[in-house]
Amino acid sequence: MAAPPPPLLLLLLMMMMMMMISVGALLPSETQTNPYSQLSPSLKGGVDLALEKLHSHAAIQQYLVFLRSLSTSDVQAGFGVAFIYHHFYLKPTNCPKGTADVSGCRHRNDRPLIDCTVCYKTLRGEIEPQPKPYVHCIHKTALTQEMKDTRVKHCNQLSYSSGDTTLLASTGNEDA
Repeated sequence: MAAPPPPLLLLLLMMMMMMMISVGALLPSETQTNPYSQLSPSLKGGVDLALEKLHSHAAIQQYLVFLRSLSTSDVQAGFGVAFIYHHFYLKPTNCPKGTADVSGCRHRNDRPLIDCTVCYKTLRGEIEPQPKPYVHCIHKTALTQEMKDTRVKHCNQLSYSSGDTTLLASTGNEDA
C-alpha cells in the first residue's frame, strides 16, 4: 500500500490534534469539579465541621458537597490564634450519604441548596473546642432575615467571649 501524499498526511495529523484538543477542553479540570480543593486549610476545617454535623442527621439522605463560598473573614488575633467566619453553599448529590467513592456523584438540581455559616476559633490552624464552634445550616429557601441577623450576632460575639487569658492582659510580676 502506497503512503498517502504529504498534504493528506498533514491534514490527518491536524484533524487528530484538533480532536485531542477538543476532547481535552470537554474534560473538566480538578478546579472546576472540586471547588473544595481551592479552599485554605482553615476554611476546609469549617466546611468539614458543617458536613459532619449535617451527615449525622437522619433527615439528610443525600451526600452533600461544597459548592462555593459566599463570604469569608479571617481575623488574626496574634500568637497563632485566628477567628474564622465562612458563609457558603452545600449542594445535594445523587449519591446516598455514606457513599465511599464519591467521584461519580453528580449535583442534584431538584433539591435546594444548603446555606451554611460557620465561625470558630483556631490555634495554629486547628479548630479549638472553646469557644464552641458555631455551625448553622438550613435550606436556602427557608433562610430568613432574622436567622441571618442571629448568625452575624453569634459570630461577632464569638471573638469577644473566648475567655482566654492573653499576654496583653498580664500585669507582670514586680518581684522578679
